[in-house]
Amino acid sequence: RVSLFIEASKEQLDAAKSLGAPVVEIHTGAYCDAQTEDDRNRELQRIGKAVAYGSAIGLEIHAGHGLNYDTVKPIAAMPAIAELNIGHFLIGEAIFVGLEAAIGKMRRLMDDARGIETGAK
Repeated sequence: RVSLFIEASKEQLDAAKSLGAPVVEIHTGAYCDAQTEDDRNRELQRIGKAVAYGSAIGLEIHAGHGLNYDTVKPIAAMPAIAELNIGHFLIGEAIFVGLEAAIGKMRRLMDDARGIETGAK
């Protein structure tokens, strides 16, 4: 399947839909890099609107770029997001704590954001 990596905007979602892409990955970098709580909240709202709109027009929504333990929960809490891409952070964290521990902690945070109880370590 084709997936397009796009900014969280109606224009880019409409363009992806018109190109026939079944999946988009919403860029979360500006949210993750925000220096103030106001900026982070503004970016989170922008992403939330894009996720809702993209889902409403029939796109499968993924998200990623810059997500880490501190930023993942608000994004993971969006039920229309089918997949998160968090490879870079997890590999970096795994250098210090091991891959199983890094992935397990991230999985617990994502599941907690969605109210899912798991046995992840």
